Amino acid sequence: MSRFSIVALSLVAALAGCASVGPDYVKPEIDVPAGWRDAPADGTKAQAAEWWKVYDDPVLDTLIAEALANNANLALAVARVEEARAIVSVTAADQQPQVGASAERRRTQFSQRAPLPVPPGTSSRTSDTRASVDVSYEIDLWGKLRNATKAARADLLATEAAQETVRVTLTADVAQGYFALRSLDGQLAATRRAVASRGESLAMQKRRFEVGDISEFEYRQLEAELAAERAQVPPLEQQRAQQENALAVLLGRSPKAIYESGFDAGSDSEDQTVGIAVPAGIPSDLLMRRPDLVQAEQSLIAANARIAVARAAYFPSISLTGYLGSESVALSDLFTGPAGIGQAAIALAQPIYQGGRLEAQVKAANARERQALAQYQFAVQNAFREVRDALVAQVKARERLDAERDRAAALTIALRFARLRYENGLSSQLEVLDAERNLLAAEQNRVDALRAQRAAIADLFKALGGVWS
Repeated sequence: MSRFSIVALSLVAALAGCASVGPDYVKPEIDVPAGWRDAPADGTKAQAAEWWKVYDDPVLDTLIAEALANNANLALAVARVEEARAIVSVTAADQQPQVGASAERRRTQFSQRAPLPVPPGTSSRTSDTRASVDVSYEIDLWGKLRNATKAARADLLATEAAQETVRVTLTADVAQGYFALRSLDGQLAATRRAVASRGESLAMQKRRFEVGDISEFEYRQLEAELAAERAQVPPLEQQRAQQENALAVLLGRSPKAIYESGFDAGSDSEDQTVGIAVPAGIPSDLLMRRPDLVQAEQSLIAANARIAVARAAYFPSISLTGYLGSESVALSDLFTGPAGIGQAAIALAQPIYQGGRLEAQVKAANARERQALAQYQFAVQNAFREVRDALVAQVKARERLDAERDRAAALTIALRFARLRYENGLSSQLEVLDAERNLLAAEQNRVDALRAQRAAIADLFKALGGVWS
């Protein structure tokens, strides 16, 4: 190779490090609020990575640890990250020289009856042995390979963010499923207490009916009310079984365990409810913290880089190839000096007419970038909507819980007075039935309000992308 060729190749290689035909990525501008509305001024501020510790519930801690270790969706997300990491290595390898080795031993038999027969005195059989090291390298003059690697790295970051989204969603779902199970346990307990109390009352009223103290109409009313309360138990038991099964799947338990094992949700302590205060400065930080927003932006970066890959196809591609080795008829002479072979080549390929293929590929890449931009903008809008929804839900759920507690306490006293009035002949049995029915509904609503308040805390952490520090 001449000195001029070497200089030219060196210049081309140097240019390959800086040339690019793609648009530079510019982070989209987002108009974020200066602060949160509907956020409580005071409350618990979680400082640990395990946000669910704010509940101070050892049973929940154990369940979430089991889910993080065994959940199938999380395992799938981890495998996708490993795949994306491997793809980055594949694209990065395309930027490096490709070196391979080959060895070949041939023995050829020529025909004596061919149009060009072997000359007299020449053997019709030949042998040839060849061994070489082959090198090829594509000069990335227009940034095609670099941008492909950049896109793959952005895909990796997006996949890692998606994994974190799965993790945050999983922990929130386990917490909400666990408290839903406890809520159903509480509603079942209240209903069974009401059924037992109504059964004792019916047994006593039956004796009164038999001696003629009350009419059959009153007695049958009591029977019907007891049957109505008993009818509430099976649907609640069915909901609990379904919730138990759903929670078992979240925990990644085996089919046998899902079918055979159950959950002890533990005792319910309303004193453990907490309020979560949002620190200042969160609106802008949310864009950097929430994993689905990170995923959306990295997908946008990848789409932007792939425009450069598509545009680079318009320009010439330059490849360097070569080999160095030995070739000999006799195997014993293969590595002697005269057997040496070698070649160095530079190849340039320029597309001229592709039937509109290249233009269409660039248009498709631009369209995919616009799609990624729209998805990013929607993800940001949805994130802030979810945060505000969660903040409002937290405050209103706590207000609802306070009201339901007051209601249940008032109806407990009202039932006691209704029974006293009935026993003293000042009111009918219907008044007692109404008071008992209202108290049971209030107890069930109070238990559900407690579940909603705890679920709102999980929703807030999920909306904020986990936890802040």
